[in-house]
Amino acid sequence: MKLSLAGALLLTTSLQAQKAPAKKDVLNVMRLTNQYFMNKWPDPGKTIITSKERPSNIWTRAVYYEGLMALYSIDKKSAYLDYAIDWGAKHNWGLNGGIKVRNADNHCCGQTYIDLYLLDKKEERIRDIKVSIDSMKATSKVDDWSWVDALQMGMPVFARLGKVYNDTSYYNRMYEMYAYTKHKHGDNGLYDPIGHLWWRDKDFDPPYKEPNGAGCYWSRGNGWVVAALVRTLQLLPKSDPHYNEYMQDYKDMLKALIPFQRSDGFWNVSLADSTDYGGKELTGTSLFVYGMAWGINNNLIDKATYRPIMLKAWNALVKDCVHPDGMLGYVQGTGKEPKDGQPVTYDHIPDFEDYGLGCFLLAGSEIYRLTTH
Repeated sequence: MKLSLAGALLLTTSLQAQKAPAKKDVLNVMRLTNQYFMNKWPDPGKTIITSKERPSNIWTRAVYYEGLMALYSIDKKSAYLDYAIDWGAKHNWGLNGGIKVRNADNHCCGQTYIDLYLLDKKEERIRDIKVSIDSMKATSKVDDWSWVDALQMGMPVFARLGKVYNDTSYYNRMYEMYAYTKHKHGDNGLYDPIGHLWWRDKDFDPPYKEPNGAGCYWSRGNGWVVAALVRTLQLLPKSDPHYNEYMQDYKDMLKALIPFQRSDGFWNVSLADSTDYGGKELTGTSLFVYGMAWGINNNLIDKATYRPIMLKAWNALVKDCVHPDGMLGYVQGTGKEPKDGQPVTYDHIPDFEDYGLGCFLLAGSEIYRLTTH
């Protein structure tokens, strides 16, 4: 994307003008949006009914609980912890599909199960997720993560188990699976080594093109990878032989996202093609904010470069997406490409509201840590 000199100066001025929100304001909007959801779902074990009935430990709800645990980490309200524990207990700390399941979507709940296990070491909380991952490790199959969303659903589980049990075999298998997704799925892997972004799955790698001729880099799909890398690097020992590769991929992705940010602070559902259902979208934007804010908080990326970009995006999310009652607008529904889950508007309720809130709370938790007052 090329800007005129005047356009570049205008963009620079706009970015520099971004003001960091007060801690209390960040916390208040997180509380508001979360309370909206808890009020709507007072029973965390209630099944989810859309086109069909699903248990509430599927990936969409599991992502929400990632966000809830992030909120709890900065706002120690017993109601949050009780809600998360009740969710796990209502499912007997089990997985959708049982312990033999290999689909990362069904492992995602294990991230919160393990986080809750770490609070009081109750074995039933970690039992099934450990058995399921161990059964995967007992085979030589490493091609399960054939879509990039799976990296966020699965990698942090392996990272957590490796840390809990001080067992590098979890890290080793995690890397084998990550590397297969990166280099082997599709024709030559789902990672673009030139553009430093990811194609969602084999249906979107070259020669597939967006209407404007660019590659199809789906915003939320790339957001999932950013979150996967953050939530893995948070726990992975720096001595791990692949730590530096994950870190480099994370930094390269953030750099690649910079020119695709919209003038209003959001990223389009199609990062490189604003003509393919272009517009504001919360989930991908929130995950990019999460990744950038975490990097700044941990002195991993250049603050002067990323802080204004990240604040512009966060301020836009709060200003344009949050309803007075806490509902979130501009959430793309489930799918795998720009046309799915449309329309994406302020008032449209997506097929699932839970994961959008999870993404928003993850972002908010790091923005909160970023602010100084």
